[in-house]
Amino acid sequence: MKWEGRRQSDNVEDRRGEGGGGAGPGLPMRAFGGRGLSLGTVAIALIAGWIFGINPLTVLGLLSGGGAPAAYEQPAAPAHRPPANDRSAAFVRTVLADTEDVWAAVFKASGKNYERPTLVLFSNATPTACGQGEAAAGPFYCPGDHKVYIDLGFFETLRSRLGAPGDFAQAYVIAHEVGHHVQNLMGVTERMDRQRGRVSEAQMNALSVRVELQADCLAGVWAHHSQQSKGWLEKGDLEEALNAATQIGDDTLQRNAGRRVVPESFTHGSSEQRMSWLKRGMASGDINQCNTFARS
Repeated sequence: MKWEGRRQSDNVEDRRGEGGGGAGPGLPMRAFGGRGLSLGTVAIALIAGWIFGINPLTVLGLLSGGGAPAAYEQPAAPAHRPPANDRSAAFVRTVLADTEDVWAAVFKASGKNYERPTLVLFSNATPTACGQGEAAAGPFYCPGDHKVYIDLGFFETLRSRLGAPGDFAQAYVIAHEVGHHVQNLMGVTERMDRQRGRVSEAQMNALSVRVELQADCLAGVWAHHSQQSKGWLEKGDLEEALNAATQIGDDTLQRNAGRRVVPESFTHGSSEQRMSWLKRGMASGDINQCNTFARS
């Protein structure tokens, strides 16, 4: 991926090295509009922990959306940018900048304005509008403050523990979380939240799968337009992203743990589904092709 020397986003807040601070005593990270984590999600996280020997919270946070505003105070210290010589941060800033360019153009074509999210780099822990963010939770998006949170150490976990190496695999993770932000702007997150308490846990898990698959498709839409405008992908890059989508499929996690595959417990989708929707977005570049709620 030929990313060096390109525009880097200024919408990056570097909180690394700061004391984590709390979002209120005992307040956990929440997912999808204020609900607690479902049993299905927890089961997948535990399976991943058994497979890879990692903290299950890594998978709970991996490629997952949101949370609802909670009792929350912005960090007292002023936001600052990452150091200019920080290569890992520069990569993240470059990918984020390209998502800004792509989604601004897509929204403009529909007569709308794209609100750019802020990406927060942190270590250990940090307060968010969705609860206390932990480094072990991996990347996540919080709709309460329109911010993507990333601990850069997660990318090593992605490579060495989850079997998904490569810079474009990392770019896919970022694009997926930005996809959750796009969903939030589209009203998908709010519609999901309205289902809370109205449907069963199994139905909520099924809706969660559709949300995650749509974020995968939106990541593919970004990749399509990004490559058209920049031509920065190299041989094997697309395969890196597709491999990442495969490795984090719910069925793959369950199967690799030597356990029975239980589709009713899925919250992110099967490997085939995740790869299929990512490929759909890549091939079409059309946000209208990402209606996972109307397709199987």
